[in-house]
Amino acid sequence: MRFVIMADGKGTRWDNYMGIPKHLAEINGEPILGRTVRLLNEMTEGEAEVIVTSHDERYEFKGSRRHEPLDNKLEIDRFTRELIADDTCFLYGDTYYTEEALSAIINMEADDLLFFGNTKSIVAVKIKDSALFEHHVDNVKKLFLAGKIERCVGWQVYQSVTGQDFANKAVPAEKFILLAKETTDFNTPEEYREI
Repeated sequence: MRFVIMADGKGTRWDNYMGIPKHLAEINGEPILGRTVRLLNEMTEGEAEVIVTSHDERYEFKGSRRHEPLDNKLEIDRFTRELIADDTCFLYGDTYYTEEALSAIINMEADDLLFFGNTKSIVAVKIKDSALFEHHVDNVKKLFLAGKIERCVGWQVYQSVTGQDFANKAVPAEKFILLAKETTDFNTPEEYREI
């Protein structure tokens, strides 16, 4: 299994709080991104390939390699096109994953696609069928660029996969593992201080 940690966002809501990108904000003395890399390596006994997508050289952590995405114009582009492949799991670099959450993500089998998240956001996508995932990413991007949907992120990919209405926030149903209290994502300094 390959894990791709998406960390090439602009961080505009974070606004360089504490003089660092949010992926380098520390939780218990460890950068959140480095913690995710470490836990993935520990929990897979070093058997997984871990890739961090970022143009920032500070995002190089032992047990991973950094990849600079070729395209990152829209938020959906964080699903780095050239890294989409079968047996790949995309994780968000600004999410605090408990060990229980990462264990569930690592150990749950996907028939084709499996989404993990809380009621607020998608926090991981496990891909068994990369062609199916690319099809739905392309569908969401096309609809967004045509002005037919307002957002272009992981949640809309989930809605596309499950055939749900884009006008309403999807209710997690099929192909979704609810990690209600096992993850915390943050975009603002206020959200970070709550962790």
